[in-house]
Amino acid sequence: MIQGVEIRLKEILQEVATEFEAEILEMEVMSEHVHILVEVDPQFGVAKLVRYMKGRSSRLLRQEFPWLKKRLPTLWTNSYFVSTVGGAPLAAIKQYIENQKHV
Repeated sequence: MIQGVEIRLKEILQEVATEFEAEILEMEVMSEHVHILVEVDPQFGVAKLVRYMKGRSSRLLRQEFPWLKKRLPTLWTNSYFVSTVGGAPLAAIKQYIENQKHV
């Protein structure tokens, strides 16, 4: 992903998380997907948070980087993967996400 887009995407996702009182513990932007370790109130729901993150980032990135409209039919797909971390050590999960760009 182009450097300016990646930086702006991270900013937007962080703004959405902060707005909805979620905490991004780790995030890595890949060329075709994003890994996010996030803590969110279960009453609010991860599905709602993802919907806001995708919607706002798509709208803002396409406004700020008009070439994205021509290059990609959609910025996001309708799908996403969610998994709980349960008793797994957060440090191990953070390291996994950090290492994704090197795989």
